[in-house]
Amino acid sequence: MSIIVKAGPGDSTDSVIRKFQKRVVAEGLVQEIRDRSVYRKPSQLRQEYLAERRRKIMRARRYNG
Repeated sequence: MSIIVKAGPGDSTDSVIRKFQKRVVAEGLVQEIRDRSVYRKPSQLRQEYLAERRRKIMRARRYNG
């Protein structure tokens, strides 16, 4: 999994770095590294997943009437 950013003829170093950072965020690498840095038990992952589903359902009920 490599990220390649090619600099155009008029791109400055700063703009290339910004493009790289946007691509890293878009591919979710930062989040994946954070998730892998600490081990979470499967039961804890399940609880977080269910809590997120509950939040989404409540948010949908709140805004959809």
